[in-house]
Amino acid sequence: MFKRDILFHLERWKEDTHRKPLILRGARQVGKTTVVNEFGKQFANYLSLNLEKREVAALFDLSAPLKDLMPLFFAYCGEVKKEGSTLVFIDEIQNSPKAVSLLRYFYEELPEIYVIAAGSLLENLIDVHVSFPVGRVQYMALRPCSFREFLGAIGEEPLLSVLDKPEVTIAFHERLMVLFNIYTLIGGMPEVVQFYAERKDIVSLESIYETLLQGYRDDVEKYAKGKQLPEVVRFILKEGWHKAGQAVTLGGFAGSSYNVREVGEAFRLLEKAMLLELVYPTTATDVPATPELKRMPKLIWLDVGLVNYAAQVQKEVLGAKDIMDAWRGMIAEQVVAQELLTLTDKVSQKRCFWVRNKSGSNAEVDFIWVQDSMVYPIEVKSGHNAHLRSLHSFMDRSSQTIAVRVWSQPFSVDEVKTADGKEFKLLNIPFYLVGKLDRILRTMI
Repeated sequence: MFKRDILFHLERWKEDTHRKPLILRGARQVGKTTVVNEFGKQFANYLSLNLEKREVAALFDLSAPLKDLMPLFFAYCGEVKKEGSTLVFIDEIQNSPKAVSLLRYFYEELPEIYVIAAGSLLENLIDVHVSFPVGRVQYMALRPCSFREFLGAIGEEPLLSVLDKPEVTIAFHERLMVLFNIYTLIGGMPEVVQFYAERKDIVSLESIYETLLQGYRDDVEKYAKGKQLPEVVRFILKEGWHKAGQAVTLGGFAGSSYNVREVGEAFRLLEKAMLLELVYPTTATDVPATPELKRMPKLIWLDVGLVNYAAQVQKEVLGAKDIMDAWRGMIAEQVVAQELLTLTDKVSQKRCFWVRNKSGSNAEVDFIWVQDSMVYPIEVKSGHNAHLRSLHSFMDRSSQTIAVRVWSQPFSVDEVKTADGKEFKLLNIPFYLVGKLDRILRTMI
């Protein structure tokens, strides 16, 4: 089991005296069921109820008080209740509106029972068939494996402690970059990572990628209704991978004849499914960094390995000496965006980039990171400090004194001055430390 990050968050939820039934949100095949089954080992009683099974759904449909249903759940699972804590896992909960409504009663009537719910298409059905009890549940996002989890999966656990000390990583830099390049190539989908950990064979992963992609295509009929919308969603799932890390226009997306409304609706569905995110720019250099939704967004998919396979750029990524050289640097932005998202388990977390609010200006910073009410600019770029013109432009307009560059070189800190005389610290962070960005910033402050 290598979903260490989410297990840590689940353990914090377990210890919270004010916890509520937890709904796991995430794309299909990111390991929701697997991670809960592993987490269930920490409980004296673990009941796993899959609502795709008719007999389980029938139990929830019974007109009986919740306390009377609990013995039936134990009986169905073939478990004799033991002294100690109980975790109930309700999988594919979107199949039973009654089960969804019962979540509030778990919270109100049986607060001693730990409850986790999940569903592969839950994200798209929330607004359609099912009304979740507001204020009676909480949410947690589950994403593809981070680089840290990848290291744990392939037997490189000793390197995890190295990542906690940026100055020490310099001695392990080449090894860490080799491993991060492999992670960038294959991505973080749990089945892919597990298969690679067992066989160390990249070519044999193709059938897994194809199965994952076909599963997403097959889901279209389940959450896209009507005639036109499924067609647009299928088009995005076919052609959109080639646009990873790039600014996109909705009208006529990828050379299609679809209009802004049609493409926008399809993207919103796929965002709910957590398969992708349209990352919008902000013109702010201080909080609040409000996204400018009328400007062109960047397209970021859920997983870099799927992007490489679906866009057929695996050989280019494999042959690149530097991640920045692969596919015009788009893969570098995709994988950095992916690692930034692993810094939080919040479902609401959105990524953002910066553009200068001036007509004719092309100043653009790849990402911003908001932490402790401060906005930090992040450039994904190699080269000399003087070439970071957009970063300098941001810093001249910001009260911030720390900026971040993600690159393939070892960790370092530079003292930099802009042409206008603004002095700031530039954190040069190798790709493999992006997942530690929040901790690094706290130590700097």
